[in-house]
Amino acid sequence: MLQLFRDFVSLFYPEVCITCGEGLAHKEEFICTSCFYKLPKTDYHNYPNNPLYRAFYGRAEIRAAASYCYYAKGGMVQDLVHEIKYNGKKELGTSFGKWYGIELKPIHPFSELDCIIPVPLHPKKLKRRGYNQSTFFAEGLAKTLNIQVISNGLTRVRDTETQTNKSRFSRWENVKDVFTVTNKEQLMGKHVLLVDDIITTGATLEACIHVLNSVPVASVSIASVGYVTDDIS
Repeated sequence: MLQLFRDFVSLFYPEVCITCGEGLAHKEEFICTSCFYKLPKTDYHNYPNNPLYRAFYGRAEIRAAASYCYYAKGGMVQDLVHEIKYNGKKELGTSFGKWYGIELKPIHPFSELDCIIPVPLHPKKLKRRGYNQSTFFAEGLAKTLNIQVISNGLTRVRDTETQTNKSRFSRWENVKDVFTVTNKEQLMGKHVLLVDDIITTGATLEACIHVLNSVPVASVSIASVGYVTDDIS
C-alpha cells in the first residue's frame, strides 16, 4: 500500500535525478541508472597500493585506503556532495555508503572491519548545519558491511578555519591537535574504518589517524565518497 501511495504521489510530484533532471524509475534513488553508471569510480579498493594509500606514505600508518569516486571541480561528484552538505540531501550520503559498502564487503581487508568512525564536525559547525554529512555516509556503509558506527569515537575539540585554498602544510597546521579519542576502551584492538566525504590533501584524516593509533587500535583504514586527484581520465 505504501508503494501504491508513493506511485500515486509521483504522478503529481515526480522524483527526478539530481544530476540530469530525468524522472526516476521505481527503486532508483536520487540519481538515475544512467547517471549512476557514469559516476567516476576509482576502484581503489581493488588495488591495495593505490594512489590514495600511497598519499599517506610517511605521514600516517594505515592498513588500507579507498575512495568511491574521483572528485573534480565542476564535476558530477562535486554537485552530488554539495546536495548532501548544503541542500539537506542527507539520505543521498547514506545511499553513497550503501553503494560503496556493496563493493567493499568482499574485499580484504575491508571484509575484516570492526567499526566505522566518521570524521567529526566541531559542535558549532554541527549546530549550524544540523548534521554531519560523513555520519550518513558511515551509516550507509554500516548497513551493507553489517558493522557498527561509533559516531562519537572522535571529538573535534577546536574549531578551525576552512581548508579551502590552503596549502598541504597549512592544512596540517590547521588541524593538528584538533581531535581527541572519546571512547578508548571501545576502540582498543579494533580495525577501524575512518570515513570522510571528500579527501584532498588528507591532512584532516592524518590528524585523526594519529590520535586513533595512540589508543592503540589494531589498525585504521580510510574511505571517502570522493578523492581530489589529477589522475582522472
